[in-house]
Amino acid sequence: MELLKDKIAIVTGGGQGIGAGIARRFVEEGAKVAIAEIDQEHGTELAKQLDRRFPGRVLFIETDVSDKAQVERAIARTVEHFGGLDVLVNNAAAESPNVLLEAKTDAMLERTLGAGLWATWWFMRGALPHLITRGGGRIINFYSIDVDTAAWLHADYNATKAAIQALSRSAAVEWGRFNIQTNLIAPAAAGTVFEKLEREFPGFAAAAAANNPLGRVGDPYADIAPAAVFLASDLARYVNGVTLDVDGGQHLPRYQSRPDNLAEMDALTGHGEQS
Repeated sequence: MELLKDKIAIVTGGGQGIGAGIARRFVEEGAKVAIAEIDQEHGTELAKQLDRRFPGRVLFIETDVSDKAQVERAIARTVEHFGGLDVLVNNAAAESPNVLLEAKTDAMLERTLGAGLWATWWFMRGALPHLITRGGGRIINFYSIDVDTAAWLHADYNATKAAIQALSRSAAVEWGRFNIQTNLIAPAAAGTVFEKLEREFPGFAAAAAANNPLGRVGDPYADIAPAAVFLASDLARYVNGVTLDVDGGQHLPRYQSRPDNLAEMDALTGHGEQS
């Protein structure tokens, strides 16, 4: 069953983590996929793997999504290579140091916004005329439970994801007239950031699984990618402006993110916790 037969998609950050899971699933469902990925090694390797199984369906484009010119080039190359564009998946994001709000710098916020909000904005606006040409299309953006929990040490990331949700909702309303549906996925899975946390804090994965109602951590390919396939397919032809929690139910109990070493962090910033 090829739910995305003959569809043409761009997946940003598609060379690893959740993006790679989506790229794999899209190709298996019949789509032609441009992997817009900053990491040349990961992007090239995934494209080679998929091309061996599905010749001619994959294009790797080395892309720094925080650079508007590279975003525009990725869109142009996709359209030139495959002949159009039907689906845009804005999955790429930038990590930020895990520091308190008062220790966040303008540079940290700029980097997070660049790979998040600005990249999403540029890709959406650049993709628009091509989606209209195809008679409509799908945009899938990414939200985070971190916004809802006001996750500690993620102030810049939280602000970015909240803005992306607002942008997506606006597009759902305004671009619906072009038969373009814009939705968001709020995932909880073993993506690149999750894997980094597990390396830095052994036992993190086990704790995350124990706190999840399903008792396990989501898999990018098996758990998150099918939701993206659904939103990109005709099965979701009347779904628009939705934030879909694909997290095993984690959004219900949420989670506690207050750092155990808060006193130490306060000492470093010179701000003591007020009584």
